[in-house]
Amino acid sequence: MKPVKDRQIDFRRFRLIHRGWLTIVWLLLAVSVSVAQEIKIPVPDTKGDSLTRADSITKGIRDAKQVVRDSLFYTNLKNRMFKRKITRELHKLLFHDMYNSRIKTGDVNEIEANPFVKYQGRVINKIYIRRLGVFGPSVYDTLRRPRSWLERTANQLHADTREGVIRRSFLLFEEGDRISPDTLRDNERLLRNSNVFHDARIIVVPHEGSRGFVDVYVITQDVWSLLPSGSVGGFNRFDLRLEQRNFRGLAHTFSNQIAYNADDPFQKLEYRGRYIVPYIGKTFFTGQADLVETRDLKQYAVRFYRPFLTPDTKWAGSAELSYNRFPRYIVFSEDSAQLTKLGYYYNDVWAGYAFKPFFSFLGEGDDRTRLVVAARFTRLAFTNRPEVRQDTNQLFQNTNATLFSIGLSRRRYVRDVLIYGFGRTEDVPFGSLASIVAGYDNAELGQRKYLGFKYSKAHYLESFGYLYGALSIGSFLRSKTTVEQGVFSLESSYFTPLRTTNWGNWRHFINFRYTMGSQRFTNEYLTLSGRDRLGINNNELRGTKLLLTNLENILFSRLNIVGFRVAIVTFANLGLVTYQTRKLFQGPLYQGYGVAFRLRNENLTFNSFQIRIAWYPNIPNNPAPFRPAFEGVPTARFRDFDTSAPEIIPYR
Repeated sequence: MKPVKDRQIDFRRFRLIHRGWLTIVWLLLAVSVSVAQEIKIPVPDTKGDSLTRADSITKGIRDAKQVVRDSLFYTNLKNRMFKRKITRELHKLLFHDMYNSRIKTGDVNEIEANPFVKYQGRVINKIYIRRLGVFGPSVYDTLRRPRSWLERTANQLHADTREGVIRRSFLLFEEGDRISPDTLRDNERLLRNSNVFHDARIIVVPHEGSRGFVDVYVITQDVWSLLPSGSVGGFNRFDLRLEQRNFRGLAHTFSNQIAYNADDPFQKLEYRGRYIVPYIGKTFFTGQADLVETRDLKQYAVRFYRPFLTPDTKWAGSAELSYNRFPRYIVFSEDSAQLTKLGYYYNDVWAGYAFKPFFSFLGEGDDRTRLVVAARFTRLAFTNRPEVRQDTNQLFQNTNATLFSIGLSRRRYVRDVLIYGFGRTEDVPFGSLASIVAGYDNAELGQRKYLGFKYSKAHYLESFGYLYGALSIGSFLRSKTTVEQGVFSLESSYFTPLRTTNWGNWRHFINFRYTMGSQRFTNEYLTLSGRDRLGINNNELRGTKLLLTNLENILFSRLNIVGFRVAIVTFANLGLVTYQTRKLFQGPLYQGYGVAFRLRNENLTFNSFQIRIAWYPNIPNNPAPFRPAFEGVPTARFRDFDTSAPEIIPYR
């Protein structure tokens, strides 16, 4: 484990504290605090509750003398600042836990070094579970205490994930198994990717008095799981939401939303509900039920699914049954928009099997390469729809599609921080995926065949950064010469290594997407509209060909306001979109520029909050080029290289 240096703060900066409250506020906002925290790794004792074994605590720790000096420095600093109430509050605000952030994070080789390799083949004697409070400690410093009564109270109110649930549903290994380094590393990633855990860590300790046995300690830290939100405009108009992502410590998600509008002529009371049971027993199947009763959507759905969680997962699949009804569905075409009623049943089932290929794959890491075969059946049956003919509304025809796929997946993960998260450990996937999809569709307007190909690859290099690219091409074949609903897509994303300045750590992000359709149906289109596209909602930004580039710079600042870390984002979004009748580059270049202040507390389930000011100089039918906004921003996710269900390449 690579250590992280403790915070180095010039004590002279705090001499101005006694000059008054205004000076203190200025210090809080303007002084950049150089932060790089030395990670201390407490190691569990045999009781599984205390992490202070003297014979193991120094393993993996470097620069121990510097740790002691820094500890004395911060102890003296804290004692001085706690003499006055105003400086005591400043200390609590400035010296908030920066999680496992580090000043130098580009060294992929050291990050990727698997700490479990030296224990490979040893037998697991005991598995101990250590559950940490939501606030205060971290998986890298389990002895840290909550800083305030508010954090202590929150820890008491939160129901930690039950130990039995972790053992039964989240662990890929059991007592008596032999240590597999890749399995333990995958299990850490699995825990971190769950929406109930903020972070997780696995520690292996030699069993006392034995060379062949080890004890495994699983350390987890939940996120604050209760998420209330909503708005009230009076007794005749309100919107109340309550989501519990760890219901009764069972890791179940239970979300409810009730909205009421007495002036709505279509439906006054609306409801949305969802219940999710993750990783049922040892099957790693997840169950999900949805109930939606809103003015624009009626949905009743049940789904069970199991993805290829790790490269060692052999079986995956899902089954879904749903009914969806849209009382007022807008059907767009190139020069018109039509309001209609839409309703349909959707049935979907697929299964896949992964195994090690019998041939050698080029490059290092053959043990993480899998050949995957899968089959899928999908049925779409409409109950309400517009009139369907050979040249009109073909998108709404009844279909029965059967697809088969074969794919080669090679994936690994490297740990890093400050990419999409604000300090939590992030597992960055790299590798490659190639798959061929073929099948047929017994559609209402005649049987047709389907053929598609997808390829994606990513590299993560210390001095260069992360580069991802994907190519997708697919089409239905009505006959040997007739192509229908064809799509061609290129996608790429890149971000730089983490750089350090006096103001904080920053990265550049570049995302590129090009999509074009061939012989698409009259109701199908692409759009630049949306937060993840151009950043503005506008029905004029539609077409059958699209080119989009997003440029973004994120500065993860040193500011930490009552637990919320602050990032400063500058962005430029550039896009082209047009229909088949015009060339792409003949259309206007739609633009969006802006700056945003993004806040997030990784211990909470809330989305990031963002204060954004954007300028859109040439958006059609846009009376206000300058757009201020206060909004929630969901956390972006990496594209992985696991093979999923055979699919018709989406046109988006």
